Amino acid sequence: MIRFSIFGIPVTVQPFFWITLCLLGGALHAADPEAFLQLGLFVIAGFISILVHELGHAMTARKFGANTEIVLQAFGGYAAYAGVRMTRVRSFLITAAGPGVQIVLGLAVLLVLRNFAMPNERIAGFMGDLMAISLFWAVLNLLPVLPLDGGQMLHAILGPQRIKITLVVTMITAVAVGILMFTKTRSIVFPIFMGMFAWQAFQALRDGSFR
Repeated sequence: MIRFSIFGIPVTVQPFFWITLCLLGGALHAADPEAFLQLGLFVIAGFISILVHELGHAMTARKFGANTEIVLQAFGGYAAYAGVRMTRVRSFLITAAGPGVQIVLGLAVLLVLRNFAMPNERIAGFMGDLMAISLFWAVLNLLPVLPLDGGQMLHAILGPQRIKITLVVTMITAVAVGILMFTKTRSIVFPIFMGMFAWQAFQALRDGSFR
């Protein structure tokens, strides 16, 4: 467990965060020192990108007077905030700030790569990973699937009275995206998560646990 603060916001990094990034970076296929170096750079890029994402949430919540903290865990992380009443508009803005700032980071890195020569291939590879992770993670999180940011934003827009619509959209989107991801990548990692989100939404609808 790693703990530190950034901009006055406490951050906790759980061990499974690193394990997940290693698996996504191809740890199971790394067989030589160069591959392990590339894996290490991928993990650093992922850490920076996801931390920036959560900082977007946390710093926006702090602007509204909330006490915030960040936890990085398996398959990402979350920014917790408390101590102030949040309206639907504020909740939407806090949620949107995460993928928003991550997209800005990804596009900024893309501009650097297109306009400046990198000193060597390793730095170019690191920058490429940082760009790809930032843009992919942001787009993934913008899917209208609970508990992803896009699902939370949809919930903020529709409101608690229309939570059934949000849950139905979650199920349909998660199943469709999971199937698409598997057919395109043949990887089961993201489809498993999409299936889990769809199942959670189904259970909430069946049991009425959203009330």
